[in-house]
Order: sequence, then structure tokens, then C-alpha cells
Amino acid sequence: MTTESPIYTFDVKDLRGKPVDFTQFKGKVLLIVNTASKCGLTPQFAGLEALNKKYKDQGLQIIGFPCNQFMGQEPNEGEAIQEVCQRNYGVSFPMMEKIDVNGDNAHPLYQYIKKEAPGLLGIQAIKWNFEKFVVDRNGKVVKRFAPTVTPEELEPELAQILAA
Repeated sequence: MTTESPIYTFDVKDLRGKPVDFTQFKGKVLLIVNTASKCGLTPQFAGLEALNKKYKDQGLQIIGFPCNQFMGQEPNEGEAIQEVCQRNYGVSFPMMEKIDVNGDNAHPLYQYIKKEAPGLLGIQAIKWNFEKFVVDRNGKVVKRFAPTVTPEELEPELAQILAA
């Protein structure tokens, strides 16, 4: 008997504050990204959306989590975040409510994925906006990518995980 991955048990909300049931993502490859709309890395939204369009029919689900913990680079809330993402980058993948990814108030989902895929030297903290985590179809956190790794650079590995 296999036990279900904890990834599907977390309570998250979308930008409108509506609960999102993570069980809907079972069997998909997840790319979980902490985002910000006023960061030097914000143009990565375009690359993420390109990955979304290219691979969503193969089971990729990108999920964005806005965060304001890095130099206040996500000052917006709710609808304003969605508007920036859609207007400037055509984002069609789900964006969740703004959360903390580090510290005592870090969202439980982020506490879990950081523990499952620690960074360099076992450091669990998120370094900056646009750090990326890949979760395989079985709900296992399998890869962590630094903020500076672009969606285009991670695509070959992502394609392999999707094909597995």
C-alpha cells in the first residue's frame, strides 16, 4: 500500500481568497514558483507562460505564489497581482494568494517543499523571488531550481520528468 503524498493535503487559496483543493493536481507534474511583480526576474513570467502553453496538455501544472518578503517587490494584492500578470505576461496558470515563504509565518506548503528539496549545502530558505520546485506525478518534490535559472533553462529537465 502506498501512502498519499502530503503535497495534496495543503490548504491554499487563490488570489480571490477562494480555497484551492490540491487533490485536483494529482497525476500532474507541478512547477511551484514564488513570484513578485516588481522584481528584476519578473520577466520570467513570460517563460513560465510559454512552458504552460507548451506542456499543460502533457500534464504540467504551474502554480504561482506571490510573496513580498524580498525587498517589498510584491506590494500588490489579489486582483491587482492577477491584472499585472495577465496584462504584462499573458499568465493563464493559477496564481495563489500572497504568502510568506520564509520565517515563522512561512506557508505550510513552503515549509514542506523546502524540507523535501533543500538548497545548496542543505539550506532550506528561499533565496529570492522565482525559486522553483518541481513535484512529480506521484507528489514527490524532485527538483529545486535557483531564482536565476530561467524557465527556458529548466525546460529540458522538466520535459524529462513529464515524459517519465
